[in-house]
Amino acid sequence: MASKLSLAHLKSAKGSRKKMKRVGRGPGSGHGKTATAGSKGQLSRSGRKQYFGFEGGQMPLQRRLPKRGFTNIFRKEYAVLNVGALAALDGEVTPERLVREGVIKDLKSGLKILGDGEVSKPLVVRAHRFSRAALDKIQKAGGRAEVIAPGAAKPAGNA
Repeated sequence: MASKLSLAHLKSAKGSRKKMKRVGRGPGSGHGKTATAGSKGQLSRSGRKQYFGFEGGQMPLQRRLPKRGFTNIFRKEYAVLNVGALAALDGEVTPERLVREGVIKDLKSGLKILGDGEVSKPLVVRAHRFSRAALDKIQKAGGRAEVIAPGAAKPAGNA
């Protein structure tokens, strides 16, 4: 008699499911008394889990190495876009339009146009910064590049 194919008859492949080791359940289990933690020592005590990078009490490597460099708190991070991505657009290209149309996700400190790719039609591109190659390519195509003032990265809120 052939078995019917249904969810009630599904079984795991042999060897794919492993039984959980039940420790500390008496001498008959083979895992009683010390519950597989061994005799004495740090690893046999309660709360024995160590943190990442723990070296047995020795000063960890990340604390032995000297600190180097610094973080510039005045760093400006720009959303970047290549001129090749502008080829699909027409008319005036502004940072707000690019965010609205989903070309860039976040303006950050402003928009910088880089020179990778080609642009064949004249565009008016408004951005906070331009690379020299991007400026040349936009102007060669008959367009113009306008630099937006640095403080105008994001529109003011409801103040």
